[in-house]
Amino acid sequence: LPALETLKQRACESVELNAARLGALSRDIWSRPELAYEEHQAHDTMTRFFSSEELPGAAWAVQPRYALGTAFRAEWGTAAPRGPRPLRVAFLCEYDALPGIGHACGHNLIAEVGAAAALGLKAALESLPQPAPVAVQVTVLGTPAEEQGGGKIDLINAGAFEGLDVVFMAHPSQENAAYLPDVAEHDVTVKYYGKASHAAAYPWEGVNALDAAVLAYNNLSVLRQQMKPTWRVHGEI
Repeated sequence: LPALETLKQRACESVELNAARLGALSRDIWSRPELAYEEHQAHDTMTRFFSSEELPGAAWAVQPRYALGTAFRAEWGTAAPRGPRPLRVAFLCEYDALPGIGHACGHNLIAEVGAAAALGLKAALESLPQPAPVAVQVTVLGTPAEEQGGGKIDLINAGAFEGLDVVFMAHPSQENAAYLPDVAEHDVTVKYYGKASHAAAYPWEGVNALDAAVLAYNNLSVLRQQMKPTWRVHGEI
């Protein structure tokens, strides 16, 4: 088998070969921002990209409107004469925008990088002697509604991730990192109700809601000493 570095080089060459197409894909999505579950133009742009006969190598099997109206699935795989089931590798492409500020979160770049990574892996696998000793299936999932609504949750519930062995996604950032841990988020709203009284004449008849809120805030701040490194608690009054 070719050395790992040779396969990496083949993947990089494929990305460079398709750089113009990938750049056009990103710019097209950037220029026409669409909100969650409304990414019809982005969906069509992505499915046209993977259906194009101009892409080198064997064709992708594309399923438009996969499980959701603006989701899609594209698949390609190597064949193995016998052995275990294929190793299933997936790449995610997001393409929804934010209200009022378009693609400020860079989802057009997420779509471009997901597509580029899939093309690179496909090219590397195609360079292996055939039939390959191990079958590999490459899947690209178009996952709408990341910003609002939870499109990936919808796809999980629809079974889109079943059978996948590993799933990759990249996100634009001011830092270079091959791995960046994320944290889940849960919002809690606490309302404190006081009781009005005359502060000078009858303060004992009052209940100070602000004092209770400040004490709770300070107690949470002290609790941070015992929190694990991946835990975060932030609040506002």
